[in-house]
Amino acid sequence: MKKIKNITGYAFLMVMGTSFFSCKKDFDKINTDPIGVPKVAADKLLAPTLTNVLGANLIRNRSINNELMQVTISTLDEVLEGRIYRYDIRRQLSDAMWNSWYSELTNIKDINTIASGPDSVNTSYQAISKIAEAWTMQLLTDTYGDVPYTQANQGKFGVLEPAFDKQKDIYMSLLSKLEEANTLLTAGKKIVASSDPVYNGDINKWRRFGNSLYLRLLLRISGKAEVSAQVIAKIKEIVDTNPSKYPIMTDNTHTAKILWNGTNSSTAVYSSPFMVNVRPADFRASAIVDFFINNLTSWNDPRISPAYGKNGINRWGIAAGPAGYVGVQSAYPIGSGAPIKQAYFYSDAQSGNPASLQTDASTGVIMDVAEVDFILAEAAAKGWINGTGENYYYKGIADGINYWIPSLYANGNDAAVRDYAFKGDFAWNNALPLDSKVVGANSKLEQIHLQKYYALFLVDFQQWFEYRRTGHPLLPQGASLLNGGKMPVRLYYPILAQSTNPTNYKNVLAAQGPDDVNTLMWWQKP
Repeated sequence: MKKIKNITGYAFLMVMGTSFFSCKKDFDKINTDPIGVPKVAADKLLAPTLTNVLGANLIRNRSINNELMQVTISTLDEVLEGRIYRYDIRRQLSDAMWNSWYSELTNIKDINTIASGPDSVNTSYQAISKIAEAWTMQLLTDTYGDVPYTQANQGKFGVLEPAFDKQKDIYMSLLSKLEEANTLLTAGKKIVASSDPVYNGDINKWRRFGNSLYLRLLLRISGKAEVSAQVIAKIKEIVDTNPSKYPIMTDNTHTAKILWNGTNSSTAVYSSPFMVNVRPADFRASAIVDFFINNLTSWNDPRISPAYGKNGINRWGIAAGPAGYVGVQSAYPIGSGAPIKQAYFYSDAQSGNPASLQTDASTGVIMDVAEVDFILAEAAAKGWINGTGENYYYKGIADGINYWIPSLYANGNDAAVRDYAFKGDFAWNNALPLDSKVVGANSKLEQIHLQKYYALFLVDFQQWFEYRRTGHPLLPQGASLLNGGKMPVRLYYPILAQSTNPTNYKNVLAAQGPDDVNTLMWWQKP
C-alpha cells in the first residue's frame, strides 16, 4: 500500500508539473482578453446603474410608500407583525434600500471618474453622474437622515467604516453638484444614445431633468429658517429671473422615465421589476385603500375610466370588487378580518389580457413634469415666484393625466381640464387660506398636494417625503394605527450598518438622536 501511495503521489506531481509548464508556455496567449476592452467605459455603466436604482425604487414604493401613504393595504393574515400600513415598522425593512442605493452609488461615482479621466473626458457623462448621484443620495438622506456621504463607497481605498455626514451638508453638496451639472451640460457634449435608457442621448433633456431635480431639493429644505432665504432666492432665479440659464421640464416629453419591455427608443430591453420580482398573485394581493380610490371615483377621473384604458380595463389597471370601486380603510380595526374582494390592481395572470400595471411599460417614472408644475404652484402660492399658483395647478393636473392618457388635455388652460376640476369640486380657489391642518378643511396647499399625491403615483418615496414636509394631503386616521398614530418620519438604520460601523453608528445617534422612526431629521425641524 505504501508503494502504491508513493507511485500515485509521484504521478500527481508529474501531472501538475506538466500542466504548470504547459500553462506557462501559453500563458500570454491564454491571458489575453479576446474582447480587447481593458477598461470599462462610462457608457457601459450608465444604463444598468439607472435601471437598478429605479427597479429597487419601484419594488419598495409598492411595499413601503404605498402602505404608509394609503394607496394600498396588505390583505395577509392579521396575526403577522410588521404591518406598515399600521405604522408598525421593523428594523429589517431598512436593509434592502440602503444596500441597493449604496451599491449603485459606486457605479455612479465610477462614471464620473471615468468621464473625467485624461483618455475619455466627457462633460456630459460627468454631469449625468452628478444628477444621478443627487437623485440617489436624496433618497438615502430623506429616508434615514444623516448617512455616510463623503467617505461612502471608498472601500477600495481602505475606508471600511465611513463617517456619517450631516443632512444639511449633504443637501448643500447635492445642490452644488446640480449647479455644476447644469453648467457642464451647456457644452452639449454627445453621449452614446444606446447607453441612455432615459433620454436616448438627448443632453438638453438631461439638463431639464437636473434643474427640475434642483427645484425638488430646494423646495424640500425651504422650511429651514437657516437656509430659506437663499433657497427661495434660488427658486426665483431658476423660474423667473434667469430661466434660459436653468431650463426645466415643461411637458411630458421631458419626463424622466425608463420605458420597460422593449418599448423604449434604445435597442436594449429593460424588464419591469414588477414582472421579474413580483408574482402575479402577489401583485393583486394588496387591496386599494378607500382614501386613494374614493377621490378618483368622486372626480370621475379618466385614469380609472375604462373608456381610456385597454380591453375594458382602466389605464391604471384597477379592478372593481363586487360592490364596485370600494376601498379598504387603512388601519381597519384589528380583529375585523383581512379585507377581501375589494378594489385591487390587476395582474396579467388574473385579467387574462395586457392591461395591467404589472407589465405596463410606463411605470418606470424617475421624475415627471407634473411634479415640477406642482412645485411651481406651491412656490407661486407662497409668493416666491410670479403668479398665484392657479395656472401651474391646472397644468399639473393636465400633465399628470396626460402622462397616462397622452393628449387628453391640451394644457393647463384647456377648458376641459378646468371643467373636470370644477365638476370634481377641486377647482382652484384663490380665496382659500394658504394652509390648514384641520382634517376636512381646504386650503391652497391641500389642493396642490392632493393632486400632487396622484401625480407622484409610483415615484419611489416622494409621496411620503412630501407628506412629512407639508402634512398634506390630509390623510384620515384609521382605527388601529400603532406608533401612537404618528406617521413614521424615517426608517431605522440597517442592522448591517450598526454591526460593521459601530463607532460611527454611535456618533450619528449622538448627533441626530435615537435610531427611531419618530426622530426628526434636519429638514423636518423648524
